Amino acid sequence: MKFTLSWLKDHLETDASLEEVCARLTAIGLEVEDVDDKAAYKPFVIAKVLSAEPHPQADRLKVLSVDTGDGKPVQVVCGAPNARAGLVGALARPGTYVPGIDVTLSVGNIRGVESHGMMCSEKELDMSDNHDGIIDLPADAPVGQSFASYAGLDDPVIEINLTPNRPDCTSIYGIARDLAASGLGQLKQPKAPSFDVAGETPQVVRLDLDDARLCPGFAYRLVRGVKNGASPAWMQRRLKAIGLRPINALVDVTNYMTFDQGRPMHVFDAGKVSGEIVVRRAKDGESILALDGREYKLTPSNVVIADDKGLESIGGIMGGEHSGCDENTTDVLIESALWDPINIAKSGRALGIITDARYRFERGVDPEYMVPGLERTTQLVLELCGGQAAEKKVVGYQGHQKKLVEFPFSEVKRLTGLTVSPDESRQILTRLGFEVSGSGERISVAVPSWRPDVDGKADLVEEVMRIHGVDQIKPEPLPAKDAVNGRILTVLQMRTRSARRALAARGMLEAVTWSFIPEDHARLFGGGKPALKLLNPIAAEMSDMRPSLLPGLLTAAQRNADKGYGDVAIFEVSGTYEDDTPAGQRRVAGGLRRGTASLHGSGRLWSNAAKGGGKSVDVFDAKADALAVLEACGLPMANIQIERGAPDWYHPGRSGVIKMGPKVVLGHFGEFHPQTLEALDVSGALCGFEIYLDAMPEPKKKATRTKSALDLSPFQMVKRDFAFVVDKSVDAGAIIRAASGADRKLITAVNVFDIFEGASLGEGKKSVAIEVQIQPVDKTLTDEDFEGLTAKIVSNVEKTTGGVLRA
Repeated sequence: MKFTLSWLKDHLETDASLEEVCARLTAIGLEVEDVDDKAAYKPFVIAKVLSAEPHPQADRLKVLSVDTGDGKPVQVVCGAPNARAGLVGALARPGTYVPGIDVTLSVGNIRGVESHGMMCSEKELDMSDNHDGIIDLPADAPVGQSFASYAGLDDPVIEINLTPNRPDCTSIYGIARDLAASGLGQLKQPKAPSFDVAGETPQVVRLDLDDARLCPGFAYRLVRGVKNGASPAWMQRRLKAIGLRPINALVDVTNYMTFDQGRPMHVFDAGKVSGEIVVRRAKDGESILALDGREYKLTPSNVVIADDKGLESIGGIMGGEHSGCDENTTDVLIESALWDPINIAKSGRALGIITDARYRFERGVDPEYMVPGLERTTQLVLELCGGQAAEKKVVGYQGHQKKLVEFPFSEVKRLTGLTVSPDESRQILTRLGFEVSGSGERISVAVPSWRPDVDGKADLVEEVMRIHGVDQIKPEPLPAKDAVNGRILTVLQMRTRSARRALAARGMLEAVTWSFIPEDHARLFGGGKPALKLLNPIAAEMSDMRPSLLPGLLTAAQRNADKGYGDVAIFEVSGTYEDDTPAGQRRVAGGLRRGTASLHGSGRLWSNAAKGGGKSVDVFDAKADALAVLEACGLPMANIQIERGAPDWYHPGRSGVIKMGPKVVLGHFGEFHPQTLEALDVSGALCGFEIYLDAMPEPKKKATRTKSALDLSPFQMVKRDFAFVVDKSVDAGAIIRAASGADRKLITAVNVFDIFEGASLGEGKKSVAIEVQIQPVDKTLTDEDFEGLTAKIVSNVEKTTGGVLRA
């Protein structure tokens, strides 16, 4: 948002300097991004031509003697046709940078005659496109004085970095209101427009929309007998200063209102509008030639203004070339309408149109200024172009219902640490335009129509804080804990860090992917609910909040593969979204491996193959990564169970679900289903996992943080092998749990080391061989002890799984 200092002072009565204004803007949250103090124009001075003699070597050049006010005339060679003795103009001396031609002057030698400067044209000073002659000032112009000051070119331009939540400050008047509320001067209240009205506005505007929110109001009026020409110099100067090109008086008035009052307006050439004007959705395939000279194809998601002949404007974004105003315009229809911010944002993004009107409408304009904006624009048109205004008409507007917010003064201290008295809080809110009622420690605040960003008490605290002064918040150290080495981080925070470290230690690289993904990707991974669809996505394909980390990681892995990096191992620890409630946001550690990126290294080298690497990644790599996260987070691994039933995006025979007990699902892992990879346009050997960090049970509090003493058994560990014949449907994990449960004190580990299937076992059978580690604690076990333990293991497995000991 750009504006000049003098333009700001049209609305703000203050003696503050440029530096003071900029400092205060930043202090109240309107960060100053750039200031052009117009220092480049300071070297130009008003000079008078004393004599103009023909150049001895060139017919079209003249040698001027120029008085600069110091009594020492300088010689300047000039080719302008209007150069003459007695002319008063603008002189640039050697060393001066001339912006219009992008040249820094030096002493020149033109056809054998030295030239000590340049008499400048308006184009050379970026004042206009006029290059027919040098600037010709009135005879009484003060010779020797600054030309920039005389011509108003020294007006500093301020640019602020406006955040999207401040639509009220898309106007210079709104910025002045904020500065006045902060104590930097007084806000000037403009006089209400006053002009004669005669006759009716004959055009009929009809709102033909299935959703009234798309156009909540439409105000318009006809002005007859206008004479369209160039806008006055003061208006052109201001528009040029903020980067706008003056076009004609009617168009310049609408641009001026957009920046001065934050009220985008539009003027139609009434002579080009035919019949009834209808605000409706565009028909599929309709197109419009817009004012930027480009043709846009529209869809029913776009709202348009049309007449009997066709489309006249894309509502709230850009007018059509057909009904634009030019030098032949005599009757104009002035439009001041309201548009739905979300629809404007979506339409503008889809069409690729960026305009000052869209910038304001998609943030939210003041609905109560729709009619006053029409009146002020009408007055400007009458002042600059003449004509006769007809009666205004307003369609569809139902008025604005102010939001009421209950505001306890104590919230200021609680949320900011600032001690602000209730009286000061009241005064700040009142100066900002809020209506305060009630007494005591809790008041009721009515939000003004120009502040759609204020919804709750925290927003009011922000208003009080920024006007009172963010710099008044004193830094304070964190409170000391009572206990030495007291825990600061939450369990979830510690587990998040532990998961990151564990995965990084396993050779995986951390990735940061988008929290929103395409709808079809979300549906593949159990998402796509309407509640998780973004109202205003940053891109059309980024439409839904992600239900899983895996879509983003899979597409990231494919992008790396497309660039020649096929062996990648990446992970992310972040949030996923199951619904739009706080409980629906999960904290997840997810990762995947592609190609040959296993724990032992990637590539096809024989050395990697010897270490177990070099082969394509599979379900067991994903399982190892997932279990590493659980172990790093401190979960008792003996209680972890792995079962079938992974989500549909995994390969049904090469995946698993990780549980703790029958109900607590900690995550899942596996190779991906070919259909999932095809839908994502991803290829290659891929496996991945997701662990729900917030599903892990809280660790039990210990009486002391001191580790228990190391207790090693002095007796020799013994291993025994068993092979059980079970149905093919029996999980190996069930056999492990059954064997471990035979004696949890003596049996320290059970591992599967072989699986065999063959006709000798019978149809539908398999053999699962396990190794049981037995660690005596109190004594050396006898043969009788081993036989009893063996019998118990076999009995447990038979009861639990139906398996029999293989002969």
